[in-house]
Amino acid sequence: MDPKVHILTVLRDADQPVSGERLRHSLGCSRVAVWKHVNGLKDQGYPITAGPRGYRLEGGADILLAADFPGREDRIHHFAELDSTMTEARELARRDCPAFTVVVADRQRRGRGRLQRTWHSEAGGLYFTVVVRPELPVQQATWPVFAASLELARLLRERWGVEAGVKWPNDILAGGRKLAGMLSEMEAAGEMLTYVNIGIGLNVNNDPRDSEAGAVSLRELTGAPVSRRELLAAFLDRFEARLRSADLAGVIAAWKRWTVTLQREVRIVTTRETLTGYALDVDADGALLLRTADGQVRRVTHGDCFHQPGGNG
Repeated sequence: MDPKVHILTVLRDADQPVSGERLRHSLGCSRVAVWKHVNGLKDQGYPITAGPRGYRLEGGADILLAADFPGREDRIHHFAELDSTMTEARELARRDCPAFTVVVADRQRRGRGRLQRTWHSEAGGLYFTVVVRPELPVQQATWPVFAASLELARLLRERWGVEAGVKWPNDILAGGRKLAGMLSEMEAAGEMLTYVNIGIGLNVNNDPRDSEAGAVSLRELTGAPVSRRELLAAFLDRFEARLRSADLAGVIAAWKRWTVTLQREVRIVTTRETLTGYALDVDADGALLLRTADGQVRRVTHGDCFHQPGGNG
């Protein structure tokens, strides 16, 4: 095991400060080497404090480490702090990392939302990007993204009792408030996808209300802290199973059973225009079919969707 990972594991699992001598013995190295490793971790953003009794990892119980995901250790890339998990995942994808590689960060300095917005990424939230390599044509690139939002919403309902619903194109709401957002990017060779990267920001134990009106956290909804490790592991198991199944073509139909967007008035904002109308349906490729005031039906492939007052979610 990497010395830094070993130190993090020991500190996280300890209920009191851990002495440098104990770390030296468990690592089989000098106290100076331990000190250098600890300082390296602090430089990476890990909240390690040093006192007369030894080292302590503040808030250590919820630190996400690759070793906590048996069978996935070589595909989990954890960072205490990162500009953007999407940016890091793109570099890994272009270097041919395996499918279901995950980049996860405790905090993001420049988290990305749709339409070049910033996703506020405070400590306590779950921020990660999954690299998938589906054997699909480009026009079906949305299928894995719809699968991700569907499986996350179903998990939140079944495991934590949250009345989560999916909002087109890929947000998750609970009681009309935003619980999670997703962003995707892809590259292709000819007509076939090379990879699709799906970035997810989920409000877990953070308080998003100061940075985004109408947002809510899982902790607020459940009334108790939620294990980010348990949540991420369960989601990855479900999501990978869904993408490896033979019925991925049915994901849009399954998603529509959990949506809070259809059969209501919405406003769609893109980089070029703002549209308002009645959300009729989502087609087989994930586009929203919007009936505008003049009776036309527009096929909308991307944009931010805002539910108009008086709807169903």
